[in-house]
Amino acid sequence: MSSHRVIVVGASGYSGGVLARLLASHPHLRLHAATSDARAGKNVGRELGFSSDVVFVPNAEAERAAASCDVAFLATPAEVSAELGPKLAEGGRTVVDLSGAFRLATGDDVRAHYKFLHPHASRLGVTHYGLPELFGAPSRGTLVSNPGCYPTPTLLGLGPLVRAGLVSPKGIVVDAKSGTTGAGRQSKEEHSFAEVAENLRAYKVLSHQHEPEIAQKLAAFSGKAVEGLVFTPHLLPVRRGLLSTCYARPLTSAPAKDLEACLRDTYAGSPFVEIVSPEEVTLASVVGTNMCRLGVAARGDVVVVVGAIDNLVKGAAGQALQNVNLALGFDEGCGLSGLHRSAA
Repeated sequence: MSSHRVIVVGASGYSGGVLARLLASHPHLRLHAATSDARAGKNVGRELGFSSDVVFVPNAEAERAAASCDVAFLATPAEVSAELGPKLAEGGRTVVDLSGAFRLATGDDVRAHYKFLHPHASRLGVTHYGLPELFGAPSRGTLVSNPGCYPTPTLLGLGPLVRAGLVSPKGIVVDAKSGTTGAGRQSKEEHSFAEVAENLRAYKVLSHQHEPEIAQKLAAFSGKAVEGLVFTPHLLPVRRGLLSTCYARPLTSAPAKDLEACLRDTYAGSPFVEIVSPEEVTLASVVGTNMCRLGVAARGDVVVVVGAIDNLVKGAAGQALQNVNLALGFDEGCGLSGLHRSAA
């Protein structure tokens, strides 16, 4: 089987770098081009730690470099992806955007949460949302919006339970914590070692862009009106890993084992979702893999759903590769199933 030529736009960031490394061992995809302003002219493999003859080109050359590729990954800021994604998708190229440019429903949502005027607002609400376990495989030759890192375990945990009428879509509270790589490769004081080490803090309280993404996609999957959802993210003093704890109200008197059965039935054929006890949902069990671990517990008038992923793999690069595998008709685990836990 011939290889598909791939470009990674923004390959020197955390997510883009993980993607490039995953492509190095993929049996059907070949890294053909990579862009980075900071590393332009340098060998990709030498910079990222694998064998490659590809040289970084500036981001401004992305369209030219993509002309000879049939798959594109955009590990770029949302305002860049919003402009570039539809252009690269022209002519039947499969494009996966790792930013939030196409996740929300309207241009007003984007303006409120990402602070820019969307140049292709007509694509909002109709671009395929790439959470394959819930929304299915994307089509070949289309633009795919890769989910945010926080929404991924949150939606995987809550989606089936809300859809089945086991928990209420109203008043859900999501308390989530992520490692520092979730903020991207940037030089901000609050992400420095001195500020993060031996510390824990909330950020973007009641203003994080993943809150409307969670609410909108939970409603889209469940068919239920999601009201009053509150999401609070926290920064952990670790590099990688994300844990989401969700609190919801039960709609039935079903015991925890029935809630767990709902999750097991939903993900019976999903290689990257594992149902365990809530106490077994840990960062160490998922970091370095494309797995999402989920656990659920119930008592009286509360249901607790816990989920964990590697924010750079299932929360970004791994899920993007999973989407391309499905779009091109490969096994969804191609290039992903050999990853090892705690390989941070």
